[in-house]
Amino acid sequence: MTASTARSILPPPSPEERTHSKAVAECIREQIIRSGGWLSFERFMELALYAPGLGYYSAGSAKLGAGGDFVTAPEVSDLFSRCVAKQCAAVLSRGGGQILELGAGSGRMAAVILSELAAQAALPERYSILEVSADLAARQRERLARLPAALSERVVWLERLPERPLEGVILANEVADALPCRRFTWRASGVTELGVALGESAAAGSAPAESGGLHEQGVAADAVLSRACAEILGALAAPLAEGYTSEVCLRVAPWIATVSECLGRGLLLLCDYGLPQRHYYHPQRTHGTLRCHYKQRAHDDPYVNLGIQDITAWVDFTRIAQAALAADLEVAGFVTQAAFLLGLGLEGLVAQAQDDVQRARLAGEARRLILPEEMGEAFKMMALTRDCDTTLAGFSLQDLRHLL
Repeated sequence: MTASTARSILPPPSPEERTHSKAVAECIREQIIRSGGWLSFERFMELALYAPGLGYYSAGSAKLGAGGDFVTAPEVSDLFSRCVAKQCAAVLSRGGGQILELGAGSGRMAAVILSELAAQAALPERYSILEVSADLAARQRERLARLPAALSERVVWLERLPERPLEGVILANEVADALPCRRFTWRASGVTELGVALGESAAAGSAPAESGGLHEQGVAADAVLSRACAEILGALAAPLAEGYTSEVCLRVAPWIATVSECLGRGLLLLCDYGLPQRHYYHPQRTHGTLRCHYKQRAHDDPYVNLGIQDITAWVDFTRIAQAALAADLEVAGFVTQAAFLLGLGLEGLVAQAQDDVQRARLAGEARRLILPEEMGEAFKMMALTRDCDTTLAGFSLQDLRHLL
């Protein structure tokens, strides 16, 4: 991910993007009016990302790679997916099973994992993909159709999570960060929830196209958010400062509970940028972790480029772990992405390069995956297991669970 960029230097939307963004703004505007003039940020984020046919993940746009808005680890290098495949092979070798990938992006990781598992004679019985974006699902189908038939025939797309628990591996790469979150400001007098309202021009139907005429507005937090904030504060070593603004994702627990029902035996592997709770709500992180991604630039204004930019927040891995324990899952590992990849033999994969040119290229990709100033430290890997006694090599070099 890139450093936060000033809104004024973001690339201008194309005419088509501007038209689409205006349609998303109108959808949100109508929802605000129906809701009495105010919408929680959680609901706003849900509409901006997932409104049927309009939201960022529901409409067609180039999201991934150099021509998209952001780059994920599988797009940076196939080394990432090859390491993930090694971890999958270790689980599948103990009796077979399936792989379920939640949000498969361009399909690149699935293609690499299947190819790598074929080489290791550890193919899953089935490779299922649950994808909320019809556009991305179409791209996945096109990419995976190019695999040998013995591999592509194992891939199926699901419209919902499977009803019968599977044995094997569930993969969730950069999924939790896109769960809609609630935003709040801490004050001694009480918690204020941040949401969106309409400016006078928007209420009159003449909102600027850029933002739909939305502006941030706070209201007194309800009991649910107030209780969540009190629990966060109670777990911290020091009180939050007056005016401290951040976010909390209350959808994590139901999401983990639902996904856990799909795992009969095996591993749920999560990769995302995030922190343990005590670091997430650090006194110096006074404005939270909310970030938007638009054409390879990161910024912090979610109210522009509606429906054509990604909106994310860092993951509170303590909340993930608590939800996992409540769902009868074991937190079997928590490490940085760098430790995970090194534990699975990243250096050896680079050394296997066919020539010096390829070795130099792979070494550059590996550095981007593991260096602290790149993706190595900000991204974390978490292993949640059920009835799984497999040695998880990706979690053998480091153990950060004491920070959760």
